[in-house]
Order: sequence, then C-alpha cells, then structure tokens
Amino acid sequence: MPLHLPPGTTVLFQGDSITDAGRLAEPGEGLGDGYARVGADLLRARHPEAGITFLNRGISGNRVADLRARWADDALALKPDLVSVMIGINDTWRRYDSGDATAVETYEADYRFLLTRVKEELGAQLLLIEPFLLPVSPEQWEWREDLDPRIHVVRRLAEEFDAALLTADGLLNQAARAAGGAAEVAADGVHLTPFGSRVLGEAWADLIALAPGQ
Repeated sequence: MPLHLPPGTTVLFQGDSITDAGRLAEPGEGLGDGYARVGADLLRARHPEAGITFLNRGISGNRVADLRARWADDALALKPDLVSVMIGINDTWRRYDSGDATAVETYEADYRFLLTRVKEELGAQLLLIEPFLLPVSPEQWEWREDLDPRIHVVRRLAEEFDAALLTADGLLNQAARAAGGAAEVAADGVHLTPFGSRVLGEAWADLIALAPGQ
C-alpha cells in the first residue's frame, strides 16, 4: 500500500552520498542527480497540481551517528510531512576501509532515536530505504556479514514505526542480474549509475500517492 499524502506536503530526503548525489553543486532546488531527483520528478509529473515541496539534506560520507548529530537542524526544524531515510552503507564501509566499525546495536539505537523524534515531534510519515550493496569485487562479498544485519534492523524499525519500506538491496541486486552485472547499477558496488538511480527512484515514487479524493 502506498503512503497517502495531502496536497502541499513537504517531503524530506535524508541520508549519505547516495541521497546527496551532488546536490550542493546544483543551483536552485538542489535535489542532486540521483534517485531523489528521479522520485521527485516522477511525483510531480503524476500529480502536477499537488504543490509538493521536496528537500534534500543528504550528505556524502554520513553514518547514522552523523544524522543523529544534525537531526534537529536538518530534519525536525524543516517540519516535513514525510521523511525518507536511507543510511547505513558507510557504517559498514568504514569497518573495511579504515577499521572504524559501528556496532549493529549502536546503529539500531541511533536510527530508532531519529525515527522516535520524527514521530513524537512532527507526527510525520516515514519511508525507510534499506542500505544496499552490489558486490563488484570478491572483497565486497565480505561486507555482507556487516551489512545484512543492518538491513534487518531497517526492516524491524519499519514495522515498529509503521513506516513504508523500500527493499532496495533485493531490488537493485535483481536489477543488476537483469542488466548484466552489478557495475551496471553501481559502478563501485555502492554509488548508483544513472540506471541504478532510475530503478531506485521509480520504486520510491511508487510507494507514494496523494490522499484519496485529492
């Protein structure tokens, strides 16, 4: 079932570089050139009279602790009606490229903190996007040991907070199989190609509709 939003709603994208997608270098609205742009453009095309405002506050390199540190200013103060969050791949990546691990329990506690504040202070709807990985090298298959438990955390939190869930890991890996390989979707296994952004953005937009009767 899609989320149902009233006209004039404000949608906030939050996350890391996959959400950021070059937004700060872009004049004007600053949605970047990734899945957030694809999703926003699709919703506007489907509901041209809805007056939806889209905000992107993804920041490259962020982990869940970084979101927690800036949540008041970069999420709550913006008073969105829908908060879309994708975070976690950097919590995994830093373990393998710099030995700076984030315990899954800490990841879950910080993520729950973000969602609790949204619900208690804004009453906004939530859309959670799983972190994902499309291994392009043998070494990246080892990352699954760390990432898979984080994906399970996101699924549990979606249930706990009655959030919409975008099962991005399975979706994108299936797209990679159909397209001829992981690099077609994410050249380094993490950062999406234009094709990968389109797949994710379309799936994101399909989870959202205007409120009935609008």
